[in-house]
Amino acid sequence: MDDAVRVRDAAREAIDDIHPDRLQEVLGDRLADAPMTPAVLALVSARAPETGVDTDAGGLAERAAGVQLIYEGLRLTRSLSHDEPWLRTQNNDTAGDIDADLEILAADVLVSRGFYLLARTDAADRAVEVVRSFGRDQTLRRGEGADREALDRNLEADVFVLAVVTGMTAVGKTPSARLLEYAAELGRESGVDGQLQRADVALSETTIEQITSLSALGSSSDDRVPSSATDP
Repeated sequence: MDDAVRVRDAAREAIDDIHPDRLQEVLGDRLADAPMTPAVLALVSARAPETGVDTDAGGLAERAAGVQLIYEGLRLTRSLSHDEPWLRTQNNDTAGDIDADLEILAADVLVSRGFYLLARTDAADRAVEVVRSFGRDQTLRRGEGADREALDRNLEADVFVLAVVTGMTAVGKTPSARLLEYAAELGRESGVDGQLQRADVALSETTIEQITSLSALGSSSDDRVPSSATDP
């Protein structure tokens, strides 16, 4: 099965029990249209060290889906904070208010369910840091003279790092600081104007070869692995 199809199915399964039906529809539409790039990167990263672990196991697809859900929730939050749809609804526009409220709720549900899937993994702390960094960056973005584009792209950088950590720790490996730095830069390059490149574009054969090469470095006590891709 194609990686993108596999992780999309896992993500859909993870939110299959969410109610009411209208919220489930919003969540499903979000996942149907989303590039599965972060989740596919998690699978690519798990294969990179060639540990012999079965990377087709359902548990790995579930972890990859956790990364994707966190990203989709934060990406939706970012979009809502920029557009503020509740300010665009007309007086007595009940339907518009409900749609805006559902999107806010959907963002919360996506992040929460993503956390649930990663809670008992070695990527859990990194997932928490992604959310913390996102909140900090979006606060800084409101400041005068802030580089808004750069701050927005930090989300993709941090999520790509999370994907690599999720994939490699799932097969018992710890990514080196160099690999995490590469993943962060790849994320920044892949996210443009709030849109993420598809997995088959962002994760080219050359990119996968580089990830495989950097995964062979392993980690050492001299490597400083930042808690966030935005740390100095």
